[in-house]
Amino acid sequence: MSRPPAARDAVLDAFERLVIAGGERGATLDATAKAAGVSKGGLLYHFGSRRALIDGLLARLDDLVADDVARIHSDPRGAISYFLRSSEVVETDLDRTFVAALRLAQSGDRAAAAALDDVRRAWIEALGRHVTDPAAALAVALVGDGLYYHAALRAESPELSDGLTAIAPAQMDALVALFEGLGGGNPPVE
Repeated sequence: MSRPPAARDAVLDAFERLVIAGGERGATLDATAKAAGVSKGGLLYHFGSRRALIDGLLARLDDLVADDVARIHSDPRGAISYFLRSSEVVETDLDRTFVAALRLAQSGDRAAAAALDDVRRAWIEALGRHVTDPAAALAVALVGDGLYYHAALRAESPELSDGLTAIAPAQMDALVALFEGLGGGNPPVE
């Protein structure tokens, strides 16, 4: 598959930033074109409607999650370790696109809500290929949510970061070991 044109990516990047910063209502076609540095006609060349722009963002999310799932399966430290450790990493392409999709879902976009359900399902299925107990896969995913929330709050609210203690490396190692002992550590099922 060929790489999309740079202008198309710039439009998606701008739309994503606007949705994150001001919600769905502020991310108009005009505002997106201006933020991307393209004409409205240039935006409409790549995305013929606002719905097409939202669908483009959700397709980007799908691609980023597919890459993340591949890393779950291939990380030499194991699926549980990768998932929990990567849950603390914010301000990545996946994080930004995920947050934009979340904001769209919060404003009532059903396709965004369905896409987020698909993300959850993909992560749990990927973890399930590496653990013996389906409940352990779900627990890892839910703990990952908590780690992500904690890291995102620290990143988005620097004034609070003094009161929010980061997860220490030894704590993360212990958490990974706990879940690997509960039903993880199996090689991927092909």
